[in-house]
Amino acid sequence: MSSPAELGIQYLKGVGPRRAALLERLGVRTVEDLLHYYPRDWQDRRETADLSLPSAAEVVVVRGRVLRAGARAAGPSLSIYKATLATAHGKVDCVWFKHLSRRFDVLASLKKEVAEGADLWVVGRADPDLVGVREIRVEEHYPIADERWRLHVGRLTPIYALTEGIGQRFLRELVDAALSRAADAAPDAVPRELAASRRLLAAPQALRGVHFPRSAAELEAARARLAYEELLLLELAWILKRRQTAGLAKPHRYEVTRRLLTPFRAGLGFELTAAQKRVINEIFDDLRRPSPMTRLLQGDVGSGKTVVAVSALLLAVENGGQGALMAPTEILADQHRATLERTLKGLPVRVASLTSRTPKAARVKTLAAAAAGGIDLLVGTHALLEEDVRFKSLRLAVVDEQHRFGVRQRTTLRRKADLIDLLVMTATPIPRTLALALYGDLEISTIDEMPPGRVPVRTELADESAAFAAVRREVAAGRQAYVVYPIIEESPALDLRSAKAEHARLSAEVFPDLRVGLIHGALPAREKARAMEDFAAGRVQVLVATPVIEVGIDVPNATVMVVQSAERFGLASLHQLRGRIGRGAAQSYCFLVGEAAGDGARARLATLAATSDGFRIGEEDLKLRGPGELLGTAQSGELSLRVADLVRDAGLLADARADAAKLLSDDPALREPAHALLRRRLLALYQSRWNWIDLA
Repeated sequence: MSSPAELGIQYLKGVGPRRAALLERLGVRTVEDLLHYYPRDWQDRRETADLSLPSAAEVVVVRGRVLRAGARAAGPSLSIYKATLATAHGKVDCVWFKHLSRRFDVLASLKKEVAEGADLWVVGRADPDLVGVREIRVEEHYPIADERWRLHVGRLTPIYALTEGIGQRFLRELVDAALSRAADAAPDAVPRELAASRRLLAAPQALRGVHFPRSAAELEAARARLAYEELLLLELAWILKRRQTAGLAKPHRYEVTRRLLTPFRAGLGFELTAAQKRVINEIFDDLRRPSPMTRLLQGDVGSGKTVVAVSALLLAVENGGQGALMAPTEILADQHRATLERTLKGLPVRVASLTSRTPKAARVKTLAAAAAGGIDLLVGTHALLEEDVRFKSLRLAVVDEQHRFGVRQRTTLRRKADLIDLLVMTATPIPRTLALALYGDLEISTIDEMPPGRVPVRTELADESAAFAAVRREVAAGRQAYVVYPIIEESPALDLRSAKAEHARLSAEVFPDLRVGLIHGALPAREKARAMEDFAAGRVQVLVATPVIEVGIDVPNATVMVVQSAERFGLASLHQLRGRIGRGAAQSYCFLVGEAAGDGARARLATLAATSDGFRIGEEDLKLRGPGELLGTAQSGELSLRVADLVRDAGLLADARADAAKLLSDDPALREPAHALLRRRLLALYQSRWNWIDLA
């Protein structure tokens, strides 16, 4: 017999087939799905204590008795309904704006519910033109005679993500019905002994507390309980994935012959830093182990990760294998190919590239050569993941800017050959605790030292005239400049300058005597490549760009960058953009131009101006924006976290990691009856969806 939680959502009162189809858009198919459809926020809808304080942006909640009410027309399809309420704060006018082109008579409904003598709760916003709250623009109202008001007002009220056709009021009442019907029987994936040792709420309490908390303390206890469960499942998946990888024996072996490595190092023209040498040794030790390597290399912009990656790729080639280097953009892939051809010049290493813009004839030739072993190192974008890309003896895959990809992409790349080694790189340094959560199947190497002689970029908040004066000064000295805009074309929805329009303005009015180029993501690939070639060759002095230049651009002669509307960018993006300058011996300058109206924007820009430490910047960006936005949807979406916050819940994450390790130590396949639901939930999340783990 199925449990109440397994009941199809269409069988709950008030749903039916039409609403069931709408709820399915939200991922809600069963009562259990609804129980775990957590609010996106909670709004304090207890009665507003002081009506002289709220601003127009704040929600105002009052309760009172209707003294008088009436409607008047405000146009052919709009009516205004106004009621005066006697409240604890005196008389308050409440106004409803109602469009009349509905399928039912909204005025008739209002006249019935908001009639003289009726007791109401009203939720709305203050009139911005009045001092204090004496008129409320009503968003929701609830007759006190209907006890269901207790779900919506007078409490911490859940706010859910919606879809068209499903409103907050309906969804709250539906969740309440689901809790009444199925919460007590809700299966608890966290073993009882573990929940007791961590002093966690039981599943039924947590579900009630997260949806309809009676206090802020109850909400936090419920949220922590559900977050812990998500993190426990995640840590179990990572441990199992690492354990499975460690139990495999790769068919290839490595020996450091230095046939290629020694001449490569000699031709660099500089000495590797101590951090680079340490990290190379960590990677080489991993490569020489019997099991496949899975390692994350993180380091700040300009710390020398590419040299480390090339060293690892050359070790694969020295041992008769092939290497693949995957980048998220064609610009970065082109940059990597150029770097390889320059640093490997004179060495017997065959390099090729494959992107979406590779001509058909060249693509056919490259695919054939890779499959026959005629290419040693293949550089490319997502094009490397396509099914017809095959290798004769792929040994090592390197994924650059790993945060732009997800687990599925790197898993697909690994399947290009039998048990290959994998090195992923990121220039978005993050705290170790978070790195272990996001990349839990990987060992971590960190380059925490910059090459000597790098002059820190001077960064300051400036107005446009001062920034453009600096551009003129640097260009007059023979240098080059970037001017970065957040969008390609103007949009009525965004009050922002665009790269296209500003390129025309700068060319005609600001720098008419200079050669001004343009690059953005919507340009055809060949035009993007031509724009970068012209800038790298010095044929363009000022390059107007969008964030497409964030990675993969290396022009040492560029010494100044102007970022327009800088408040629109995240810290990590600004730091990456800034990393396009300061790549030569000359002093470089980054000017942040923008409104910076909010406290968050000011804090972000001030942090960037104060430090060039990418690790500190990464931590601050995580605090301000959170891991989901910072690291992109590919990675964060695969973690199946609905309530856990990897920054806020660092302590819970550490507990979950320790508990997951002990659980799997005591019960390696989670076969004990007490772990049956945990095992089932784990496989549902990370095996059927992403094919991460195997508990057979």
